[in-house]
Amino acid sequence: MPRKKAAEPRPSERSPRVPGTVKEALPRSASGRKVDPTQLDSAEHQALAALRERHVEGHEAAGREMPAPERSRAPKETRTVDDAIRDAYDQYVTEDEKLFQSLAGADEFTRSDTWRVLRIMGEFIEGFDKLAGAGKAVTVFGSARTPPDDPQYAAAERLGALLAERGFAVITGAGPGIMEASNKGAKLAGGKSIGCNIELPFEQGSNPYVDFVVNFRYFFVRKTMFIKYSSAFVIFPGGFGTLDELFEAVTLIQTGKISQFPVILFGTHYWAGLLRWLRSRVAGERKISPGDLDLLIVTDDPQEAADAVVAAYAAYVQKARKRGGA
Repeated sequence: MPRKKAAEPRPSERSPRVPGTVKEALPRSASGRKVDPTQLDSAEHQALAALRERHVEGHEAAGREMPAPERSRAPKETRTVDDAIRDAYDQYVTEDEKLFQSLAGADEFTRSDTWRVLRIMGEFIEGFDKLAGAGKAVTVFGSARTPPDDPQYAAAERLGALLAERGFAVITGAGPGIMEASNKGAKLAGGKSIGCNIELPFEQGSNPYVDFVVNFRYFFVRKTMFIKYSSAFVIFPGGFGTLDELFEAVTLIQTGKISQFPVILFGTHYWAGLLRWLRSRVAGERKISPGDLDLLIVTDDPQEAADAVVAAYAAYVQKARKRGGA
C-alpha cells in the first residue's frame, strides 16, 4: 500500500526564512525580475538613461537636437531660480537629490539642510513673482516622446489654440512632445505660452514655443506652481511624472484643498485600463468612494476638453462672486 504524501505545512507553520541563507526568496519587481540592491541600483540608472532618451527622442522627432539650457532658442524672457547661491557640487547631482539625501552627518545637516530652507523659500518667491501675471491658465501634461506626426500631438496643439482663443494661458513642463504641442498651439494662436522647467541630472532645454520659462530646482516647488496658477489640468498619455501630477490634483480635490478644478484625461483608450482598475479594484474595495471617479473627465475631443475648462472656470467665478456678496 503506497504511503501517503505528507501534507504541506501551512504558511504560518513553516520555518521562518533566515536572511542571508540559500533558502531566502528575493522579492520581485513589477516586471517579474528578482530584486536585490545591485539590481535596484541598475534599474535606477536605466530609468534615468531612459528619461534622457525620452527627451532626446522628443526633440529629435521635432527635427532638432535636444538643446542645452545655454544653447536653447532664447524665449522672450528666461528666469533661472536660485542660480546665484548654488555651490560647486557635482553637476550631475540635482538639488532634489541633495535635499533627500539622508546619509549626511548631523554637522553637515546644520551646514546644509537648514540653510537649504532659505533656498527653497527663495525659489517659491521667484516662482510666485514670475507667474503671478499668468492670468487664468491651464496646465497640460503628457509624454515628451510624442512625435509631431502622432494624432495626440495634433490634438494637444489644437487644444492649446482653443484655450488661447478663450483667453487661457497654457503652462507645460517646457519639454518636447505633448508639452511642445500645446505650447505651440497657444503661441501660434496669440495666447500666452509658459514653461516651467525642472533641473534634471542631464542638461536639457525648453521647447522653442514658450514665451518665457521658469527653471526650478525642486519638483515640489514646481508642482505647487502648476496647481496654484492653473484652473484645470489636461492629462495626455504619459509616464510616471504625468501620473504623479494626475493623482496629486485628484487628491487635492478629494480633500477639499481646491475646487472647480477639472482634471481631464485625454485619450480614452490609453486611460481605459487605469480607469477599469480604479472602478473594479480601488472603488470595489471601498478604498475610494464611487463618486470620486466623477472627479475625472475623459475625452478624445480637444473642443470638448476646452469647453469643460471654460465651464468649470465660469462656475468658479460665479461661486467666488456669491461668496463675495454674502
